[in-house]
Amino acid sequence: MAQGSGSASQAKFWVALLFCFLVFWENVDAATYTVGGSNGWTFNMATWPRGKRFRAGDTLLFEYDATIHNVVAVNRGGYRSCITPAGAKVYKSGKDEVKLGQGMNYFICNIAGHCESGMKIAINAV
Repeated sequence: MAQGSGSASQAKFWVALLFCFLVFWENVDAATYTVGGSNGWTFNMATWPRGKRFRAGDTLLFEYDATIHNVVAVNRGGYRSCITPAGAKVYKSGKDEVKLGQGMNYFICNIAGHCESGMKIAINAV
């Protein structure tokens, strides 16, 4: 009977080790993108994601002047209409890190007129 419980303990150890490896591997594989490159989060951003391959778990770094801009994670409707839906997450530090979820991720600046001037991005993370 002692041998059986040892096997169970060993199996639990290997499962835990595998889990730790998978968590580590996911973090190693994730990329960080500075939104807008050297220009940062600013106007006319809609084309910035083109040619980039985003994955769920990647991080977007939004760098901007927090006295005049912000970042709001919105849904598709909020992105299209430039209206912040109730309960939307608003970032306003000037150096915000946002982890991408799988599927479409939408971000706008909700300062009056900014989203309408192209301060918004839509990113598909596979």
